[in-house]
Amino acid sequence: MNNNLNKPKGFGEILDQTFKISKYKFKDFFIILLLLVGPIYILQAIIELATGKSFFRQEGGGGAWYEEMMRNMELTEEASLSSNLAADIGTLFVSLLVLFTYPVAQAAILFGVNHIKHNREFTASTIVKQAFGRFFPLIGSSLLYVIIAFSILFGFILLGVLIPIIFFSIDIIAGVIVTIVLTISLFLIGAFLLTRWSFFFGSVVLDKNSPGLTRSWRLSKGRTFKLIGLYIIFFLITTSIGVAIEMSVSAFLGNSVLLGLIVGFSTLFTTLIMAVGYAVMYLDLKVRHDADDLRDLIDDYHIR
Repeated sequence: MNNNLNKPKGFGEILDQTFKISKYKFKDFFIILLLLVGPIYILQAIIELATGKSFFRQEGGGGAWYEEMMRNMELTEEASLSSNLAADIGTLFVSLLVLFTYPVAQAAILFGVNHIKHNREFTASTIVKQAFGRFFPLIGSSLLYVIIAFSILFGFILLGVLIPIIFFSIDIIAGVIVTIVLTISLFLIGAFLLTRWSFFFGSVVLDKNSPGLTRSWRLSKGRTFKLIGLYIIFFLITTSIGVAIEMSVSAFLGNSVLLGLIVGFSTLFTTLIMAVGYAVMYLDLKVRHDADDLRDLIDDYHIR
């Protein structure tokens, strides 16, 4: 398996390698996510119980099974609209905790995939220790990336609203055309920039290069749109799994704490796939970049 990580891979090969590694090291990687992210879901469940949400809701009322399912789904929607302030504050607190635990879990999985690449044995505890060794650079760089992403998003939304308003005031057809073109353009530009910088994380973890944005920009050169495609594929796969689980379970449980726990822990599975996919993509970029550097050195040697 490690040989495949030591050579450049195509689009399909990256996907194939991701699922192979996810299956091969599922136990170790899932334990890492369970230990670092799992307690967050338990804490959220405790907060929800404390704010009055029932642990297990099984609404009665008779009728056919499909009527019961529709009734529970309607109750889920109504309960979500009437959530109280305390629950919202608790959810915000939990979300902030994830910002500190998830990067460590992601870094540990990245270390694990890198060990597989070099044919080195490892345990969940050893790679978690390695990840905590990069804790402060990870958090600092991640916060910087989030600020950049938010600034780009805010700026583009502002442009996407103001410019069409100006054209709509002149002509409706022109406004529609400008809105469509501008929306597509801003989306592509935003995706391009955020993808080019997104591999800062791998640089901070493996190359000890903080904040890693420049390194990420160099590594992703010439591969941006293929990387965007991979991100979209991984997003569609993991989202489909998550939505399917949530819809099937919520139809029976309604809006309950148990539903939140089931959905939360199923998210660990999709998170694992995304984390391994990111690691494979980053290592592929490194292999390609290192190969280019080697070719440049050979060319320089022949010139001399």
